[in-house]
Amino acid sequence: MITLTYQYKLKLNRQQIQEVEHILDVCRSVYNFALSERKAWYNSRKSPIDRCSLFAEYIIPADTPYPSYNNQAKNLTIAKKTNQDLKSVNAQVLQQTLKTLDKAFSDMKAKGYGFPRFKKQMKSFVFPAMLKNCLAQGKFKLPQLGWLNIKQSRNYPTGFEPKQARIVKKATGYYLMIVFQSQESCPDAPVGKTSLGIDAGIESFVATDKGELIKSPRFLLQAQSQLKLLQRRLKHKTKGSNNWLKLQNKIARLHDKVANTRRDWHFKLANYLCDLTDNIFVEDINFVSWSRGIVRKQSLDSGIGQFINEILPYVCWKRGKFYLKVDKDGTSQECSNCGNHTGKKQISERIHNCQYCGYTAPRDVVSAEVIKNRGLIAVGHTVNKNAYGDVLTGISQGNLLNLVKCQ
Repeated sequence: MITLTYQYKLKLNRQQIQEVEHILDVCRSVYNFALSERKAWYNSRKSPIDRCSLFAEYIIPADTPYPSYNNQAKNLTIAKKTNQDLKSVNAQVLQQTLKTLDKAFSDMKAKGYGFPRFKKQMKSFVFPAMLKNCLAQGKFKLPQLGWLNIKQSRNYPTGFEPKQARIVKKATGYYLMIVFQSQESCPDAPVGKTSLGIDAGIESFVATDKGELIKSPRFLLQAQSQLKLLQRRLKHKTKGSNNWLKLQNKIARLHDKVANTRRDWHFKLANYLCDLTDNIFVEDINFVSWSRGIVRKQSLDSGIGQFINEILPYVCWKRGKFYLKVDKDGTSQECSNCGNHTGKKQISERIHNCQYCGYTAPRDVVSAEVIKNRGLIAVGHTVNKNAYGDVLTGISQGNLLNLVKCQ
């Protein structure tokens, strides 16, 4: 089964905007009420059995069941009979809101996330089931909202059926995200002839074993002066006033523009890398730790984690390229030419100089060559074969000329 998500910008009139905002407001109320139920149930079980709290006490009977998704969904059905706001919103949309809360609690326990918080505003809601014949040129039909005009930037995928739709509110407007599914199975891409090793870095966004050091445009830093100016003006506005809200919207639009520019550059780079080879090997890195360390600002500005873990695998899958993650440990401590361990390097050391074979090259390029060698071993290929025809394994044509000149 193949699943694709297409995003289109909605062109709503005033009445449709009011209806979408009403749905978002009701979903926020349902989410916060369900969260308060669960929070009160947890707090009622924290009280000591031999004394009462000096401030407040949650009096909930001991036989009251935990407000799980099933129990809250049943209570929601009962409440819809008397509450007009709940009755005015599609039942499946409200049920998906409760599922979102339930998933937040599951992630809290399984992944160690923080306790779910109350929402000041809801950004999206989901229609889990679609109507028949809901697709039209420049239009899309939803269960409660009816036909909505969209800016159809690309055609619907052929051979796919719409299974789910989500309306997302952003600073630049409202967007429709449609999930298409096909029953056809897509086999994994086979291992090709040519291979490319990619090393993720900070000074250079990525380095390839062919000697390319690709630097990332400073997306956020380029807009930082304008962002500081807007935030400085926002500081002197009355919170909640019209001018305060206008500046908030300007700041959000600027952040949205930076994110879109970054994502567009990532897709272009991923397609460029796929043009060079059949197999792509990258390091298996936990980029969350990068976002919390010394290089957090640079890594978050470049979006290296999004590129390596999301965009590059998707482009490789779409174009039929083989993608594999290899072990990251010791890639900068190993010589790609002779395979010996050269010892740890300081961050300031950007040139690799092997004391055993004398191989000299940029540090990131050598790491990319090591990643390529590990990837070839993982797929069962021999490492001593040079894919791009140089004399020595791991030495590109440019580096080879430099070595000849030095000699």
